[in-house]
Amino acid sequence: MLKNKALIIIPAYNEEKTVGQVVRDIYSIISRVDVLVVSDGSTDATAKEAKAAGAFVIELPVNLGIGGAMQTGYRYAAEEEYEYAVQVDADGQHDPKDLPKLLAEAEKKDANLIIGSRYVTKTGYQSTYARRFGMIMLSRFVQMAVGYPVKDTTSGYRVADRRVIQLFRDYYPLDYPEVEVLVLLHRYHVKIKEISVEMRERQAGRSSITMLKSVYYMFKVTLAIGIEVLRIQTIRRDGSV
Repeated sequence: MLKNKALIIIPAYNEEKTVGQVVRDIYSIISRVDVLVVSDGSTDATAKEAKAAGAFVIELPVNLGIGGAMQTGYRYAAEEEYEYAVQVDADGQHDPKDLPKLLAEAEKKDANLIIGSRYVTKTGYQSTYARRFGMIMLSRFVQMAVGYPVKDTTSGYRVADRRVIQLFRDYYPLDYPEVEVLVLLHRYHVKIKEISVEMRERQAGRSSITMLKSVYYMFKVTLAIGIEVLRIQTIRRDGSV
């Protein structure tokens, strides 16, 4: 059914207004990929719209959150032996025009995870002061943990190679996973590279991240990074790595 070496994974929860166009835009830009939409317990026509646009669809019976939806996609990619798995948001923020560039970078084989970044060079992306401040703080936390800068820690526009696919198949955080996995991958000596991309405004609906969720996000991610750093230090002290 699916046969190309790159799988585009689109986690989607009630994104009937945008997911079909996202799939069509991807196929209009690049044909040598397969598209998998993971409908994460959606109660609207997300699955129907994705199928009509030509995507393969997995429908989860309950809402697992982005982490559970993405791990479902990574497990599928691992089982079908895809060379690359690309995360793309269902709301239209990730511009498919950058897909060829991101995949070309992955095919150089000098990094295991390619991040489409808003901050390695100046782009047209605009964010609120509070959100930008939070992103800067997360970037600094990650740098303290891994020893090198990652400017766009929250970007979900990512290309994982086969090694990372296998790691994510076995473990992937359930909620707000983007930052936490950067520290997790550091434990396995995974090389990460950022490539500049343009982000668009979401095409419909609104973000599910409220102010309260943002506070929880910062607390949860900071705690997770701290725990992972302690784990790495313990492993190194015991001589396991």
